[in-house]
Amino acid sequence: MSADECISQSDSKEIPVSGNDTEGSVKPEEYQTIALHDSKNQQNGDCSFPVMKNNTGDEPAIPLTNGDVHLAQAQELWSTARDKPVKLRMEASGLGSEPPMTIHQMFMSTVQKYGDYPALRAKKDGIWVTLTYKEYYQHARAAAKSFLKLGLERFHGVGILGFNSPEWFIADVGCILAGGLATGIYTTNSPEACHYVAHNCEANVLVVENNKQLIKILQVRDQLPHLKAIVQYKGELEQKLPNVYTWAEFMKFGASVPDSELDVLIDSQKANECCTLIYTSGTTGNPKGVMLSHDNITWTASAAGRMINLKMAEEELVSYLPLSHVAAQVQDMWICMRFAGITSFAEPDALKGSLANTLRDVRPTSFLGVPRVWEKMQEAMKAVGAKSSVTKKKISDWAKGIGLQASYNAMNGDSSVPWGFTLANALVYKNVRKALGLDRCRSCFTGAAPITKDTLEYFMSLYIPIFELYGMSESTGPHTVSWAEGYRIMSCGKVLTGCKTKLDKPDNDGIGEICFWGRHVFMGYLNMPEKTEEALDTDGWLHSGDLGKHDEDDFLFITGRIKELIITAGGENVPPVPIEDALKEEVSIISNAMLVGDKKKFLSMLLTLKCNIDDNGDPTDELTLLAVDYCQQHGVIASKVSEIINKKEPAIYKAIQEGIDRVNAKATSNAQRIQKWTILQRDFSISSGELGPTMKLKRPVVSKMYNTAGTQWSISSPPQVLFILCSKTSFEVSKKHHPFFCSLFQTVSLRLICFVFCITNCWKVFFLI
Repeated sequence: MSADECISQSDSKEIPVSGNDTEGSVKPEEYQTIALHDSKNQQNGDCSFPVMKNNTGDEPAIPLTNGDVHLAQAQELWSTARDKPVKLRMEASGLGSEPPMTIHQMFMSTVQKYGDYPALRAKKDGIWVTLTYKEYYQHARAAAKSFLKLGLERFHGVGILGFNSPEWFIADVGCILAGGLATGIYTTNSPEACHYVAHNCEANVLVVENNKQLIKILQVRDQLPHLKAIVQYKGELEQKLPNVYTWAEFMKFGASVPDSELDVLIDSQKANECCTLIYTSGTTGNPKGVMLSHDNITWTASAAGRMINLKMAEEELVSYLPLSHVAAQVQDMWICMRFAGITSFAEPDALKGSLANTLRDVRPTSFLGVPRVWEKMQEAMKAVGAKSSVTKKKISDWAKGIGLQASYNAMNGDSSVPWGFTLANALVYKNVRKALGLDRCRSCFTGAAPITKDTLEYFMSLYIPIFELYGMSESTGPHTVSWAEGYRIMSCGKVLTGCKTKLDKPDNDGIGEICFWGRHVFMGYLNMPEKTEEALDTDGWLHSGDLGKHDEDDFLFITGRIKELIITAGGENVPPVPIEDALKEEVSIISNAMLVGDKKKFLSMLLTLKCNIDDNGDPTDELTLLAVDYCQQHGVIASKVSEIINKKEPAIYKAIQEGIDRVNAKATSNAQRIQKWTILQRDFSISSGELGPTMKLKRPVVSKMYNTAGTQWSISSPPQVLFILCSKTSFEVSKKHHPFFCSLFQTVSLRLICFVFCITNCWKVFFLI
């Protein structure tokens, strides 16, 4: 819905828990039979998550272990061996000095105090079904015992391949409790890519969502010597195969394993040992297994939540981004667990359109969207707004102007609002938030890829500030954070409390490589010592590969990425993202833009147009409503991308060229001007490989796929003048068209030729005396 359309519509002893939790010490309780509740503490109907029983038919006891700190002996800050612990980057005081804890200790501290609170919510047959924290914990223990019964070995992987669900969480936590390495696998991976991850982590068990994902694993099963079992967590098996289990079979499989056996294993775990693997997207080679320790996760979850002022047992979010990505996993699973929040699961087709319905249903208190998600929201709202009446458009524009100013005031610490804000809030902002399902949302976040200023300001105009986060898998997610009391537009915020940032080898403008220090810094890459040494220097600083600078208030601004820098044939370094973003802001029909020109004499741009996606999430040939409207505004009737490209539609090509001219006019040097450009037949997508799981552009893949040698380019060079010796011919022709140059060079005694690259894209020679 657009802004226009929203107008008017017994005795116990205290057990110390690691960390300085604001709620104090934890007291154990005796737990009775657990009832299932929804988020408003109302009884549910039929539930697909029954409380697990042990082999005696009784509800299993929850072991109450203390929060004592247990660390394994370690000599180094890094490790590439799955079973080798690391030294922690402890600080002398502050948040960085808090006692380390394991995943189990963090989970227990929540269960003991908030056990009857809802934890996980998912829809079954259209009805929300809930697991409380007690039930969640019991399911995780049951899964852990089943993993042990299946033969999970210490520090071996459990690969999880599927869309977000309670089963995904239970398998992940259960694996960790059983001493394994929880390993997410992207659902978009090919069988070969799945094989690489499963083989690299030496997976004993693979957990898959459905038959589609099962087929991938079955194709490479014979090539996985460590694999002992496969579990399918959605639906029934289409055929019974050896060592392949349904979720129901799996959850009962370990019932005979004594609780005491699991407890001994849990108590043996150390906070500085590895428990999770996050695999990078592998754009420049094979994916790297990022080793995260218990402390990496538990400390980061606590530090990040405190920095953005999360409240215990008051938060609710929607889980829809890939859990194999660090951003979604840390927020959806670990921060939520630490702060006793509710994770509600979206439908598998969330990014194909159903996310909006889930948001309106759940009404989360915080929401993380990658830039493309926010852009899609913006496009959809604009498309609806374009159909509004003239009166509604005027009111909407008036309200947006007020909202933008109010948002900037708030950002700059000014609590005042423009005149008319209260009315605009009642007419527009509240209705927009309600339509988006963000009326309870206290914090809207973005990260994992760059976002444009246009998108940020669009939502600011609706009084919905979007806070940027910055980090990487190797920093357990966040390194810098923006929040309501601390943000600047286009900045990634301030460093996470208890961590440090260093700008390595800064230039005259203060721009240097961003380096991280803190307890969030990863252990190392699994079995990759050389890559680990590249990422971690001898002092233990993590080198991000990103370039950035600080402002006077210590807000971090990303200016580029070292590996993404285009180095022209003339030796000039060109950061591509600012140029790409500027063009997308100038020409709204453009969906994706990628600058190319490494080791070339000039820069060129690959462009795609905004189009609809099909049910599989693949781009179609059909233009979006906004793109169609853009064409109509330029006197063109077109509904398909191919129509514009095949006809080289003059009005659209001219509009794009004019946008490029405006971008070029702001270039800091001639080397940073776009000289040629082309429109590709198909938009970038995850399935075709140009975009990563969080819709981040994979530049090496695009460069390889769209080899520029045979590309048909539109030439977009600005006038350039070169001079050589010549004779006295055609001076009058030159004088007529270029009087300034002629008057200038008449004073020069040398005979010169001026080569002018004109707007007609043809070289013309002018002879001067």
